[in-house]
Amino acid sequence: MGAHGMIRVYNSLTRTKEPFEPVQPGRVGIYLCGPTVYRPSHIGHMVGPVIFDCIKRYLTYCGYKVTLVINITDIDDKLIDEANRRGTTVAALAEEMINDYMHNIRALGVDTVDHFPRATEHIDGIIEFTADLIAKGFAYVSDGDVYFDVSKKPDYGKLSGRTLSSLRGEGGEWAERKRSPADFALWKSAKPGEPSWPSPWGPGRPGWHIECSVMSYRFLGETFDIHGGGLDLIFPHHENEIAQSEARFGKPTVKYWLHNGLMQAADEIGKVGGRSTRPVEGDLASQEAGKISKSRGASPFRELLEDYDPETIRFFLISTHYRRPIEFSENRLRETHTALEHFYRFFQRYQRLTGEDFYTLVYPISREAGEFDPGDSGFLAEVRAQRQRFLEAMDDDFNTGAATGVLFDLLRRINRFCDEEQLEYRACRDSHRLSQLRQAAQTLRELGSVLGLFRSPSRQRRVVGDELVAKLLDLLVELRAEARKARDFATADRIRDRLAALGVRLEDRPTGTEWILER
Repeated sequence: MGAHGMIRVYNSLTRTKEPFEPVQPGRVGIYLCGPTVYRPSHIGHMVGPVIFDCIKRYLTYCGYKVTLVINITDIDDKLIDEANRRGTTVAALAEEMINDYMHNIRALGVDTVDHFPRATEHIDGIIEFTADLIAKGFAYVSDGDVYFDVSKKPDYGKLSGRTLSSLRGEGGEWAERKRSPADFALWKSAKPGEPSWPSPWGPGRPGWHIECSVMSYRFLGETFDIHGGGLDLIFPHHENEIAQSEARFGKPTVKYWLHNGLMQAADEIGKVGGRSTRPVEGDLASQEAGKISKSRGASPFRELLEDYDPETIRFFLISTHYRRPIEFSENRLRETHTALEHFYRFFQRYQRLTGEDFYTLVYPISREAGEFDPGDSGFLAEVRAQRQRFLEAMDDDFNTGAATGVLFDLLRRINRFCDEEQLEYRACRDSHRLSQLRQAAQTLRELGSVLGLFRSPSRQRRVVGDELVAKLLDLLVELRAEARKARDFATADRIRDRLAALGVRLEDRPTGTEWILER
């Protein structure tokens, strides 16, 4: 538990970085707004789950007991419209899309979520919460609808920084039923043929915002530690959650609000997300302009999984600080794939040098257990210093972007150690050198696991067409070896040089020649 008090987080509510001190010492509750399940999920939907999976892993590693909740909105206007369009029921549509979402986040290694509550499972709680707000004078009934009266909450707008006078609310058919344009629906009366539930105000269904207040309260209590979600949810969704929950319980709902940047479409595929923008973190207007969303035609995430290894996608999503927008393009994914190859090659090298499988290395699962004494090894002192840099990055508002950078530095240092100590030659592999290598590899595996990386062998060469490429390259390496054996060095050199021009580097080692794709 020695790590407590070191972590600092940027709180959207106070707009400052604050020391992280949970409501209950040693325990952390996290609620993340999940998807509205009316169409297949796209890569934008994966950002929050992957980031908060990393945050939970890190807090657990630091000794906290963490509960992570991601809700699912399975009743909403969008679901009703889409179900009608397809000629199916809202329940059947929701089930199909929930399965799609679960398949996708599981593929990305998001497996630390404790609860996935669905709005439709909490109708009783929603009715009870709404009735209590009416009883306390914060909500009113109008024609079978129930609205929250924002004028009763003087600090309304504190998260988004909007003032009541600037809020016009949603006009249209609802406008005449509300006391003020900014009032929002807690309960909506059902139109004929729509899914509905009985309530004291007549048949209807919940408003969007009330669902999250009810589910976060049900799993995490009246005040909990971290509420996450995309920047685009600050207003109105999170603003309204605060208003409802604080009105009911008379205390702060959430200690720290963490908002992730939105997925942007980068230049070369502007068609996915409209115009490309490179805003700083927190600049919602320009991020919204370039946001990837279903309506902009972002392709279903399952299609991306057919072409890219899930670990590549996960690494791509965490290689930016979570508050910054992520620039999505297939080019960037290919670059990430190439960068990860360096790790996979080291894992093969480790097996070659030690006879041990990197993926079965036992590694420390807590921050304290990972501390080690480098003894008189300058190399291990550097490994320990890199580990410290990694922890400092994560302590600083969960900066996975900087932390992944440290992993590359650590990898380079380990490879240099192997080269300097000439470990490719069997005679140089004494127990002292190999135990240093093992300690360094364990540290790499420990830090990787904190980010949910390198947990099992990846489907490494998965970019389309790679299997054939691999076989052809093996064949060329074989032909070059035969040429060298026959002392035909001109041919051997020509093969090497032509491959280099194509972005393939050949490395001659005592154990044979290896090819490395540098694309």
